[in-house]
Amino acid sequence: MREHKSHSRRFGSMLIAMILLGGVPPVLAQTQSPPAPGQATTPPALPGAGQAPPLPAVPDQRLEVYGYVMADFGYNFETIDPNWFDVMRPTKLPSFRDEFGRDGRTFAGVRQTRFGVKGFQPTKYGELKTTFEFELFGVGVDTGQTTFRLRHAYGELGHFGAGQTWSPFMDIDVFPNSIEYWGPNGMAFFRNVQVRWMPIQGDTRLTIALERPGSSQDPGRLEDRIEIANVLSRFRFPDLSGEFRWGGKRGYLEAAGIVGNTRLDDVLKDQFNLDQNVNRWGVNLTSNLKLGAKNVLKAGYVFGEGMENYMNDAPADIAAKPRFGDPTRPIRAVALPFRGLTAFYDHYWSDRWSSTAGYSQLAIDNTVLQKANEFHRGQYALADLLYYPAEDVMLGGEFQWGRRTNFGDGYHFNDYKLQFSFRYSFDAVIRRTP
Repeated sequence: MREHKSHSRRFGSMLIAMILLGGVPPVLAQTQSPPAPGQATTPPALPGAGQAPPLPAVPDQRLEVYGYVMADFGYNFETIDPNWFDVMRPTKLPSFRDEFGRDGRTFAGVRQTRFGVKGFQPTKYGELKTTFEFELFGVGVDTGQTTFRLRHAYGELGHFGAGQTWSPFMDIDVFPNSIEYWGPNGMAFFRNVQVRWMPIQGDTRLTIALERPGSSQDPGRLEDRIEIANVLSRFRFPDLSGEFRWGGKRGYLEAAGIVGNTRLDDVLKDQFNLDQNVNRWGVNLTSNLKLGAKNVLKAGYVFGEGMENYMNDAPADIAAKPRFGDPTRPIRAVALPFRGLTAFYDHYWSDRWSSTAGYSQLAIDNTVLQKANEFHRGQYALADLLYYPAEDVMLGGEFQWGRRTNFGDGYHFNDYKLQFSFRYSFDAVIRRTP
């Protein structure tokens, strides 16, 4: 099996190299699979397996092709929005009894399957790094589908970068070593289009970025009012984000922040004037603490107003609040305050076995004009046991729990899932030296 995988890697890599490098025979090196952000990561390679040869002193031109095939099977003892059948999202749990039918459903899918390419090319200004990565988990207009979805389209040269990648406001290293796709609801998690400056790089780093702005509005109990339907949002400025990470031998501490503005325009000519600027902001504090050779404690606390769109699983950013005694402006828009926390422990029993357990929560401060069954609080927890029988192979099982609590009607819903996953990774490096 190992011999067959090695032959297929070499054949595919040579075809790509002949096309991209003008027929120059590449030097092909098998490497350990790169970590898959937002997914379970394989512990350090078994002794003597998958060790990459040392890179030459002079930077060379190379292409790294990586990814994995992943299959998920499981059973949901309760129910969830059918479009999100294979994940645990508290915002997508029922907001009233039997909203999504009766409990107890089997699910299966391959939507976590991923493919990526990273390029490295020397220039007179330093090494040019590019990333193009996609997966099969449909969202947006493709919600619920198994279809291509862009994750990263990003380039970096020296201290500057541009494209779609992790927002500096989030910290991907807080994501646990789990097999549930969506992840902790109480952590900031957003890949955004941005231009960034990185004056300090390495284990200790500083990043500042201008990001594509965005927010959503919840009309709540006023959704049928024509006055509200004619209030439109726009963004005059990009979101400004930044992070500073102090790294040490035992882990790191990171502080990140973000600010933004949403302009609301009342385009209906009537007796009301609902024009308004809404300022949005957030602070994210995260850390990894190494406990022993491999074990890691991952924790984060995030809070702010109107930055729910940067959170991993949250509702709208802005809602209406009454202004009593003002006949011209009877309501005003407010950025909804939120608080999220995440705490997980990744433990490696050996090179072949690992476990993860932890808890996450997100809470929203709702307004009185939101509906009683609007999302108020979500909770998320899991525990798993994963097995790595060989390099680039992972399988295991995981128990997951989620809870949704509504804003004003006292309703809450608990969900319980068992998931079993199988992941087969691949990676290859195509190199052309001067």
